[in-house]
Amino acid sequence: MSETGKVRRIRRTRQETEADLLAAARRLINRDGVLAGINLREVAAEAGVNHGQIYQYFGTRQALLRAAAADLVERHTAEHDGHWDLPFGERRQAMFHHRVEEPELVRLETLLALDGDEDFSPLPRFEQTRQSLQRDLDNGLLPENADAVAAHVMTAAAQMGYAIFREAYARDTGIPLAELDERAGLAYSHMVAGLTQTLPEKMTDEPLSARPSP
Repeated sequence: MSETGKVRRIRRTRQETEADLLAAARRLINRDGVLAGINLREVAAEAGVNHGQIYQYFGTRQALLRAAAADLVERHTAEHDGHWDLPFGERRQAMFHHRVEEPELVRLETLLALDGDEDFSPLPRFEQTRQSLQRDLDNGLLPENADAVAAHVMTAAAQMGYAIFREAYARDTGIPLAELDERAGLAYSHMVAGLTQTLPEKMTDEPLSARPSP
């Protein structure tokens, strides 16, 4: 403590300050929920940072949330360097479990999507994904006539949908959440496995309009 009786603040680097702000944003969303919204001044206060710095570093709420989501994605990628080398089914199964185990990322992505952020990317590193999908096709891990990109998009949508609603699904079905996660993961693996199988020629050649409605 100085002679004036004031406690000196420890100066943080920009990297440390940004990390504190991203963590604060995630805490507020987890505490208050997605629909409560979030504002930069509140995040700065939660992080113990001068509010001018948050505007300087991020500028907008959406930019802050995008950075927070990207930070979680980068952490996951760093921990799983071989992810892109896995075959299609294993990659999709790994991402299903990642979504279930990372509710913070799901909340951030949901908020950005609901907010209509045009700079939000729900498929980060898509060029790398595209390369992996092409390798799957070349190696016969996906059917030759498969729409690999559509398969990736629809399995990603299934992951997100379950991750968003899983707690409500557990309440409605009366199934304990841990058990439902296990059963849903198994069902998802069967869905993904179906995408790796070649459809009968009659079905693939039949126009969508001619197929029976569900």
